[in-house]
Amino acid sequence: MTQAPEPERADEQTILSQLPAGTRLGRVLRGDARVYHVLIDGEVIQAAPRGRLFEELGEVRTPVAVGDRVAVSLDGDPPGVELVLPRDNYLSKVSSSHDPREQILFANVDQLINVASVGQPGFSSNRTDRILAACEWQEIPASIVLNKVDLDARGDVEGIVETYERAGYEVIQTSAEKREGLERLRAKLDGKTTVLYGASGVGKSTLINELYGMKLKIGKISRFWSQGKHTTTFSRAIPIDGDTWVVDTPGIRVFRLYGLNKGQLRHLFPDFAPYNTKCRFPNCAHDHEPDCAVVNAVEAGELATSRYLSYVEMLDELAPPPEDVATYGETGEESEG
Repeated sequence: MTQAPEPERADEQTILSQLPAGTRLGRVLRGDARVYHVLIDGEVIQAAPRGRLFEELGEVRTPVAVGDRVAVSLDGDPPGVELVLPRDNYLSKVSSSHDPREQILFANVDQLINVASVGQPGFSSNRTDRILAACEWQEIPASIVLNKVDLDARGDVEGIVETYERAGYEVIQTSAEKREGLERLRAKLDGKTTVLYGASGVGKSTLINELYGMKLKIGKISRFWSQGKHTTTFSRAIPIDGDTWVVDTPGIRVFRLYGLNKGQLRHLFPDFAPYNTKCRFPNCAHDHEPDCAVVNAVEAGELATSRYLSYVEMLDELAPPPEDVATYGETGEESEG
């Protein structure tokens, strides 16, 4: 992929001086097929990426992502995305079960909030744990919004909050319908670029509407799927004001982590950290090994069973570590911990 030469954020005027006249810098709001909507000086321009951006993609599916800072040449018809500036961060996944390439969902964000609900659709620990692990992998601060708490007929909220606060994540309880918890959520959003991630129907668009008075299209819940129809079919960055942005994401049914192996996954569960060094074997996979401190902690109720089951499912999807790393999950020299 063609990017500016320096890994750190480059001086924008320096970049512009090296590009053809008529080139402007902007930020990608959304992408449809190969047309991107770019915000440039308060105006939204539709631009197509130049062919050379596709020449060095490698295992990446597309060269441009929502949130990217890009250089756009306005002289063409249509205008063209000439350059993608270096990203501060990004979050990606395996594109699909039929396409193993990396799909970059968004870039240049301050935090991600996983929005879940206890109504319809119900809370999914597996979905939540996958996105939290992905954020740990990319070092993107993450927290949880538990929406529709007024519909908690089964009393699930307390256990969910305890599980994730114990793992080190902030959990904000909200009800868009009753306007509960909205002030706390808005305080967390103001002045930052925040990804709102979650299944369709959990109330992401409703929360944005209630917080900022915007009229985003909202899909009705599908009884057949017990899940909202995909009102948001693509990621979109929504500028609230000069410093506050919200990235609304589509309801992704399957999220598989990209770019890591079995030996790295245990470090993406912060609640496992106190136990990782207490297993009999230092390269313990926390799966089938004897005297595994993580398994013992789950059995003792010190770690949530749901978190462990998510970990094992993700572990099964990953490749083993490179050959130059000690074989993960096999017996070796015992740990002194």
